[in-house]
Amino acid sequence: MTVRVRFAPSPTGYLHVGGARTSLFNWLFARKHGGAFILRIEDTDVERSSAEMVEGILEALRWLGLDWDEGPYYQSQRLALYREVAHALWKRGYAYPCFCDPAVLEREREVARAQGRPWKYDRRCDRLDRSEQERRVQAGLPYALRFRVPEDVTLRFEDGVHGAVGFALRDVEDFVLLRSDGYPTYQLAVVVDDHDMHVTHVIRGDDHIANTPKQILIYRAMDWPLPAFAHVPLILGPDRSRLSKRHGAVSVLAYRDEGYLPEALRNYLALLGWYPPGGQEILSLDDMVRLFDLRDVNKANPIFDVQKLQWMNAEYIRQLPDDVLLERLRPFLERRGWWSDVQAHPERYRSRVSLLKTRARLLTDFLTMGEAFFTEDYTIDPEASAQRWTDTRLPTLMETLADHLARLTEFTALAIEATVRATAEQASVKPAVLIHAVRVALTGRTVGPGLFELMEVLGQDTVVRRLRRALPQLREMVSKAIRQ
Repeated sequence: MTVRVRFAPSPTGYLHVGGARTSLFNWLFARKHGGAFILRIEDTDVERSSAEMVEGILEALRWLGLDWDEGPYYQSQRLALYREVAHALWKRGYAYPCFCDPAVLEREREVARAQGRPWKYDRRCDRLDRSEQERRVQAGLPYALRFRVPEDVTLRFEDGVHGAVGFALRDVEDFVLLRSDGYPTYQLAVVVDDHDMHVTHVIRGDDHIANTPKQILIYRAMDWPLPAFAHVPLILGPDRSRLSKRHGAVSVLAYRDEGYLPEALRNYLALLGWYPPGGQEILSLDDMVRLFDLRDVNKANPIFDVQKLQWMNAEYIRQLPDDVLLERLRPFLERRGWWSDVQAHPERYRSRVSLLKTRARLLTDFLTMGEAFFTEDYTIDPEASAQRWTDTRLPTLMETLADHLARLTEFTALAIEATVRATAEQASVKPAVLIHAVRVALTGRTVGPGLFELMEVLGQDTVVRRLRRALPQLREMVSKAIRQ
């Protein structure tokens, strides 16, 4: 048997992390077994689906590196097939037309909810004899097709994650297969598609496990072979409720825009519910394919921990070669208008990102903590200057230091450190006073990479120019401190 799995998102929203994790598990399973990964777009919800959302889903999958072997197929282009199967079920005696007004049924549900009692469709249309049903259909009365669920039966199936699962069908109402507008429900369309596309394994979220009995009934009624089912645990937020926008970004593309690497997000998502042998956390895609096994997927709902994700992202950033990292930063730098200079002087900027990447957790960190590494138009944090630019000796010290640094024949971290310390000692000032003030002048911040390494990668001309440019503001801050 050739393994065939599918990922079937609905384009009523962007790809969220739960859907991405399900897609990843399917992709890994297909690659592990040399099978096919099928992409299907379930776009029969005409009012809520959009081409923009479809493109967003495709873009997110491409960004994550989850390529598909077939598709994308679109359910909206397969409506005739669903209608054919629905009417075949009616002809076989497993379904019947329902002429009830949906608004009336909804009012009955609301009354039952208000009274605190369950509501289940009472099969009133199934009690019509066949000739009356056909007469109404021929007369053009609007109708839906409902599946007749057998009563007093417990339907059992083997789940790849949960093991043996049983559902008492007395709790399942006769569900709609085909709406009165001719559009299929999810229950019908998913079965028809999975059968037609020869899907062998259905790997999806736990929220679909209650749908499985209904779908098995359709398979059996059509004498179709069943796929294997595996329902993976849902991802929860830190408060153990289902992951949502209140927990932060949930869209895959939002994580991209926040500065996460696709390989880091992909690695982290793989570990949400799956425990690879050996407990290793940093896994290449090849490692994941080799190790992935549905038997290692846990039933417990994993907690999405953004701090853990950021730690993992930082690990991946540190592993990137500097030229590759620069290319990953490109869209962020382009939005700031900084990329053209990077293109013109790649070696200069490779050394700068190399110094920054040991402290970065997100790609966007390079734009915040590393602003002064990419532009001369950086801002000096008022709190930083207020904290570090108060000593009355600093204007003279900074000007003297700039002159000394301009005369250095070798602009190395070692030579820079010796010059800074000697300048401070000659003025009987603690080196830390000058070091902190210089950092603020060069980067606008009080924290960052080692100052002397930072100065070396910025280069002699840039360092001297920035120190001299800072002098007027430094003198103003010192004067302000004296007046206070």
